[in-house]
Amino acid sequence: MSTVATRRIGLSLGADLCWPACFEALVKRLDLALPIGKETVKFEVDRVTIEPFSLRQPVRYDVVLDRITHWYMPTREWVKKAIVHDDTYVLNNPWSIQSMEKHTTYAAMMRLGFPVPETWLVPPKSYEPKDDLQVTLQRYAKLFDLGAVGAKVGYPLFMKPYDGGAWVGVSKVDDEAQLRAAYEKSGTRVMHLQKAVAPFDLFVRGLGFGPQFTTFRYDAAAPLHARYVAGPANLSAEDTALMRDMTLTINAFFGWDFNSCEALRKDGVYHPIDFANACPDSQVTSLHYHFPWLVKAYVRWALFCAATKRKKRPNLDWEPFFEIARTDAPFREKLRRYGEIARKRFDEDRFNEFCAKHLAHFDDVANEFFSTPVAKEAVRAKVAALFPKHEVEPFTEYFWDKIQTWRRDDAAARAAKA
Repeated sequence: MSTVATRRIGLSLGADLCWPACFEALVKRLDLALPIGKETVKFEVDRVTIEPFSLRQPVRYDVVLDRITHWYMPTREWVKKAIVHDDTYVLNNPWSIQSMEKHTTYAAMMRLGFPVPETWLVPPKSYEPKDDLQVTLQRYAKLFDLGAVGAKVGYPLFMKPYDGGAWVGVSKVDDEAQLRAAYEKSGTRVMHLQKAVAPFDLFVRGLGFGPQFTTFRYDAAAPLHARYVAGPANLSAEDTALMRDMTLTINAFFGWDFNSCEALRKDGVYHPIDFANACPDSQVTSLHYHFPWLVKAYVRWALFCAATKRKKRPNLDWEPFFEIARTDAPFREKLRRYGEIARKRFDEDRFNEFCAKHLAHFDDVANEFFSTPVAKEAVRAKVAALFPKHEVEPFTEYFWDKIQTWRRDDAAARAAKA
């Protein structure tokens, strides 16, 4: 006779409103009681609170979905303690998010052979005051010609913070005069100069969540609510596989359960330009049509990790990737082998078996849920938090209409496979 066991999933949140509400509602609707070994496993979901804690205090969660430690230190330190002291499985890796900024990811993927555009780091225009700053600069700071560096990188280029996100501090630079002007405004930020991929014929964002993967077309020139192009990306099977291997390789290399990879296609080559996004956009106000896919990916991976008591990897273990990188194989063959490592680390076969056995009805449940007042209220709540009052209803309807289009496309796609 099996015993009933409860797996607890904690949501560690900041400003998120829409996806947590949908996540909670979907888990409740599923009302799972899964036969796992000698246990009948059920699930509870609640939200992690911020309060004083003893470092010896047991953590009540089996899995924590973290969306705040990249910028809020009390939660970050609680999450670290939960992993090393209590063996809690946390999405994502707080140490990796803290230390693996864009600079590190560029360097690492260059070593693996990824076609990252030419990128230079330049010292900041100015510095925060420190006791030993002046003596250090006098002894070791080498005068350099910014224009000469720009010429080596090549124009057009982008100046952007080495650790940045959300397009903050990013400047497109077409010549030396613009470069010098942008640098004068950069303040204390340490900046990258990265050669633009131009002209390109496609901008895509790959999103990996465990072994799950999808692609979105992206229009950086559009308003925020329209940058993710609605509808399937319609990449070829070969290009989809390439973007999947790229994205999951990055994620597995840095220990990230979920992360996005932006790439520009030029002359048939996908150049990854931004892929240290281990807290990727999860809001309906930007994802709209693609929002249900993300919520479903959250739910599947969290349930799998909780039900199977998935263990956090104690280290990142880069050597298997470097061993492949040292071979003379063509890049696409190397990337395929990197992808095999990634899929193994994310337990792809075991995950697929779990979903087929225990979540076969989930697609139907989710499709129906995204037609309900509960789902629409989650959309409205997020819109109300971001938009002026007179725009709340129009934009709620705008995003809701995109989700209903997704529901029709999802149903049609699944019917065609049946």
